[in-house]
Amino acid sequence: MESTKLTGKTILITGATDGIGKETARQLARLGAHILITGRNPQKVESTVLELRQSTGNLQIEGFVADLSSQEQIRNLAHAIHERVPALHVLINNAGAIFMQRQTSVDGIEMTFALNHLSYFMLTLLLIDLLKNNAPSRIINVSSAAHRGARLDFNDLQNERAYQGWRVYSQSKLANLLFTYELARRLEDSGMTVNALHPGFVATRFGRSNGGLFDPLFRLFQFAAIPPEEGARTSVYLATSSEVEGVSGKYFEKCKAVPSSPESYKVSSAQRLWEVSLQMTGISEP
Repeated sequence: MESTKLTGKTILITGATDGIGKETARQLARLGAHILITGRNPQKVESTVLELRQSTGNLQIEGFVADLSSQEQIRNLAHAIHERVPALHVLINNAGAIFMQRQTSVDGIEMTFALNHLSYFMLTLLLIDLLKNNAPSRIINVSSAAHRGARLDFNDLQNERAYQGWRVYSQSKLANLLFTYELARRLEDSGMTVNALHPGFVATRFGRSNGGLFDPLFRLFQFAAIPPEEGARTSVYLATSSEVEGVSGKYFEKCKAVPSSPESYKVSSAQRLWEVSLQMTGISEP
């Protein structure tokens, strides 16, 4: 792709101070886009912006501080972006984590569900006007092959009865797909597209915040992982390629559309998750 292709385009990438998100930002910045990144740590956001500007030569890189497990901070982030930019052409929902022990967010919501699903849902709907007004625009949700085999229990969506970190993470990645497919149905003929992807098993700091016995375990896993540069490839492809222009409601691995799990295509589950997410966030229908 020619570097001029993204000139004048504004792209927001969440969770972009490390790993896949940071490398996605780097590659898109090299193509001339105006890049907005988010992270939780102010110092890390600032240092990442400076490092990306230096490594790409693109000075149009800006950082926003937000803990996306907090609904108040998601709203504040959306407000700040509305004030900062008149247009948004690509939104990449990338922020996420795995929690091996059950935690709750400041809103009292199980942390995996709050960060990995509700942040995608909230931020997308709060920015939908910026995307709709600048169609054709693209929404990209980073999911995972971990969704395969997962099921959502709507009677215990926050896993209060029995918590197992990997299972709960897998459920959140299934939620990403259910959200993607339902949003695609709702955005049909709008000029906006929404797709999801599996980045591959990438060598990042993913899972390392759990500490204790889990830290050396996640370190060990890294030996089988691909580098972040490769992990970012499908996100960059979906953000830039003319091959996916107008393509919506698909799941991609290695830059190819592939089937996701049968569970992910259940319209009744997607609609129910949508309604529950509206209730939990107080978001209005776009």
